[in-house]
Amino acid sequence: MTTLTWHDVARADQVTVDTPFPCAVGDARIALYRTDDGISAIGDICTHEDVLLSGGWLENCIIECPMHQAMFDVRTGKCMGGPTDQDVPCYAVKEENGVVFVGLPAG
Repeated sequence: MTTLTWHDVARADQVTVDTPFPCAVGDARIALYRTDDGISAIGDICTHEDVLLSGGWLENCIIECPMHQAMFDVRTGKCMGGPTDQDVPCYAVKEENGVVFVGLPAG
């Protein structure tokens, strides 16, 4: 089992429905998304080009890259179509006392 190190990345009220919230933990560029399922965190860099997904369009839990329309499920990081078939990383998220934490593998 992988041990996670938890990093506080945002206040919970900063992550609003249907609006990507970009953040970073060290070198990891991450975007938070609040949906009906809660808050999710995926890698913020498109696997097709070096473009921030958080600058794209979010609809029904799918973020569309603003450059070439690659699409990813914000709950899982799974690629849903476009010019790539590579998923983006998906991170563990927890919310405690009004703070959002992202879990990255320890080490």
